[in-house]
Amino acid sequence: MPTLAIIGAGPNLGLAAALRFGAEAPGTDRGTALQPATGPGMKQAGHPTGGSYTEPVLVVRVLGPTRVTSDGMAVDLGGPQSRRLLARLVLADGRPVTDDGLVEAVWGDEAPARAVSSLQVYVSRLRRQLGAHRGLLERSGSGYRFVVPPESVDTVQFGRDLDLGRRFLADNAASEALDALTTALAHWQGDAYADLLDTAEVVAARGHLTELRETAVEEQLAARLAAGDAPKAVAELEEATRAAPYRERRWALLVLGLYRCGRQADALAVLRKVRALLADELGVDPGPELQRLERLVLAQDPQLMFPTTSADASPRNLPMTSADASPRNLPTPFARSGLGRPLSSFRGRDAELGQLTRILAEQRLVTLIGPAGVGKTRLAVEYAAARPDGDGPWLVRLADVREPEVVAQAIADAIGLAQVVHDPRLALIGVLAHRPGLLILDNCEHLVDAVAALAIELITACPRLRVLTTSREPLRVDGEITLAVEPLPVAAADGSDGAALSLLFDRIATVRPGWTPSAAEREHARRVCTALDGIPLALELAAARTQLLGLGEIAQHLGDRFALLGSVPRGSLTHHATLDAAIAWSVEPLPAADRALLLRLWPFEGGFSLEAATAVRPDGTRQATTFESLASLVSRSVVSADTTVTPTRYRLLETIRAYCQACDPEPAATQEAHAHWVRDLVDRCAVQLYGVEAGPAIRTILRELPNLRAGIAHDLRHRPEMALRMVGLLDWFWIRRGHVAEGKRLLDAALRAATDASDTDRARAHLAGMSIGFLIEDSVEAERRCHEEILPALGDRAEPEQRLLYGMLHIYAAMWWLGIGDIDASHDAASTAIAIGTDLGDDWLTVSGRMINAATLIRRGQPEAGEAGLLQAAAQALAAGLSWPAGWSELALAQSYLLRHQASAEAQGRTAAALDALRRAHMRFQHEEDMTYMIAVLDTAASALALADRPHDAIRLRAAVQHHARRLGVRPDLLSRFNAPQLDTLLTERERASAEADGTRMSWTDMVDLIKV
Repeated sequence: MPTLAIIGAGPNLGLAAALRFGAEAPGTDRGTALQPATGPGMKQAGHPTGGSYTEPVLVVRVLGPTRVTSDGMAVDLGGPQSRRLLARLVLADGRPVTDDGLVEAVWGDEAPARAVSSLQVYVSRLRRQLGAHRGLLERSGSGYRFVVPPESVDTVQFGRDLDLGRRFLADNAASEALDALTTALAHWQGDAYADLLDTAEVVAARGHLTELRETAVEEQLAARLAAGDAPKAVAELEEATRAAPYRERRWALLVLGLYRCGRQADALAVLRKVRALLADELGVDPGPELQRLERLVLAQDPQLMFPTTSADASPRNLPMTSADASPRNLPTPFARSGLGRPLSSFRGRDAELGQLTRILAEQRLVTLIGPAGVGKTRLAVEYAAARPDGDGPWLVRLADVREPEVVAQAIADAIGLAQVVHDPRLALIGVLAHRPGLLILDNCEHLVDAVAALAIELITACPRLRVLTTSREPLRVDGEITLAVEPLPVAAADGSDGAALSLLFDRIATVRPGWTPSAAEREHARRVCTALDGIPLALELAAARTQLLGLGEIAQHLGDRFALLGSVPRGSLTHHATLDAAIAWSVEPLPAADRALLLRLWPFEGGFSLEAATAVRPDGTRQATTFESLASLVSRSVVSADTTVTPTRYRLLETIRAYCQACDPEPAATQEAHAHWVRDLVDRCAVQLYGVEAGPAIRTILRELPNLRAGIAHDLRHRPEMALRMVGLLDWFWIRRGHVAEGKRLLDAALRAATDASDTDRARAHLAGMSIGFLIEDSVEAERRCHEEILPALGDRAEPEQRLLYGMLHIYAAMWWLGIGDIDASHDAASTAIAIGTDLGDDWLTVSGRMINAATLIRRGQPEAGEAGLLQAAAQALAAGLSWPAGWSELALAQSYLLRHQASAEAQGRTAAALDALRRAHMRFQHEEDMTYMIAVLDTAASALALADRPHDAIRLRAAVQHHARRLGVRPDLLSRFNAPQLDTLLTERERASAEADGTRMSWTDMVDLIKV
């Protein structure tokens, strides 16, 4: 890897002589073709990256006139009959539609005499129009079906975008919610299934979609209001209330928006208007939300002015007033259900409690899901304690029920049914059929099928009954709403201590009255909460241990957490005696294939992908079932899935990881499987680091960096030769992302350990060490590496991989010599690299050599020729898909422009051209995720700003560059070889100090914005 200095001064003839002695001339014999897997400079084919999902090849739109596009081109569907035929098949969602059903959809009451024959003609015509996708329209029984993927239909895309927007809104991400909901509404180009006739089925589907559209409109307006754009939201809400005057949520949002615009009188006028409208036209009063909002407006409640969360965008979530807390509204004590609340305080679940309250007000079957010890039962009990209930609530503990057929009897016992002689299910229905109440079924994971069947039966037969279940997995019942109970956060959104620490401190205070945490104890507590994943049960057990140990000692011994944490205290709601038993309750009943996979996942650090899980799956299990096993583990709350990233990221809680490691019958084989996957990943990414896919490769490495570190650490202990190969292949990653100190440490450790490594692997590692040395060492160290390590290890350079490494050595050396001023040595080394690149067909070596030779022309006093050569090299690099050489060429070009500006009055005005080149260079390096060279660009830009008469910005930027360079581990003095003019003389001492202080506070985005002006 070359030094960052592109133009500098000073000779170093010792290194030049060493390489000249072993240099190859252009006429050297050519080697065999380089295999793609062995050389980091091979050009790779590009592939699409980025985005939440890729546009499907076939797109079908029925939210408006029926339209189809194939590969981005519109498909001519013909007349209304063809459009109705396709729309009716899409409405069936992949299910077959009989010939008679299609005839009715296409012609209605005016079907032709030979309608089925005519239908077949239209089907054939439609297949021809679909072209390559004709196979999607297939005959099925006595009808047809259209098996287009769901994501290709705009109704599905609309639903997904709507769900995404609502999730963002629930997570307080108002701007993201607004974008998602705007995208959702953009799918609509008219009425749903506009081409279909008004049959009962079409009207029902159209009505359902229309209601979702109206909901999306309201969610969009709520998101705009939550994002703080009250004036625009008010304008849109006024139109929305005119369009649907009986939808009370729109009126409530309008009132809230007007109030936030400082229009309190208008808000009250709207409330009076909607009250009169509902009374005159429907004879009803406003609903509870509008009534409550009116009280808040009249009281000028300050919370109305703070659109800080998505909940604020919905009036029903505004704070309760003193009137709402009157005795007549307080809940009935839970004690009458037969189960008292725990004596310990309930902390950290206010949001979940509010969400559960809202959901159960509208839904009749809700399941709380989450991992062991997360507090599902406690949340259900606290909800029930705050719920008025004439008969219940009834809590049924199913943890001790082992047989499915006993579930109904356990429920009967819990609600107080005595002397049940016949079928307990019939007895339950007889008692609950006409009574309101809440039935809580706790710990259902081992009885899912039986509980699901009974829940369906009870909800169907008892219309006033609501059922709340707790389980590690959903019941998978139609109409069931699942609410995930997540571990408590260690840190709050604002960076302060989160609910996990609050719970831990509260529980410690119960065993150590009067205790107040010191600063050191707070830090130890954060470590404990992080290691225990914020799981309430684990935190309570840790707190109990503070009677014997300090928090620092607990944090230190959590490697053996199951022995350390001990047993659960009496009176706890959990039925498990220890944390170990709680985890075992989730893991041990798993199917054999799922459990075998789970026990292979503990070595992963920072999560893993489906591909990674497949790679470590134990022998003897079908690879095709990896996804099925992961799906099962996620549904059982043993593994978590983050679907907001691509590819989906799966994770184990640290406590489950520790349990799996302890229970793994073959831990050494498991670690070796993980390390093998890491080696394969490094091999794949290393080939891409120098080519068109460098950016995606670096992003992959960054995502998997914790796993790479774990795999390298394993190999350093057990297979040091493989560790040496990996750290050498990752040379450009260490440098580009600023991990130079880590890279050097790992290289030195691997070189010491891998005494039996091949010459090629040792040469690659030494070459990587040399390139890192350019950033953190001096020329003497670089010369030593070349003389004593790299050239001897490369041997006779007969193999293509050795020749490639030899060519890269010359590129690195050429750039180094260019930076220190040995122009002849730089030109010779670059020419040798061009010859090797030509032999191997390696674009990276060839283009890199040409750009360096163009830079040497500038140093020889031929700036016009050199700049033309740099422009040509940049164009060749871009044509080959190589962003890094293009960025380097544009950086060198900018420096040449600045030198000419500084040296000659005739060249004044080249600063603007230099800044343009620097912007392009920054874009190239940003595409490649190259943080180090982006620093080099910004360092040069500081001089450009000074020459552009922007001294304050120049000093700010230079100070910011120095700050970020130190953070990345790059020696700042290596970035200062181009420093024109001397920035220290541009401002007064006070002005310069102010600018430097401002610069150290600048973010990366702030720095980039300075050169965009």
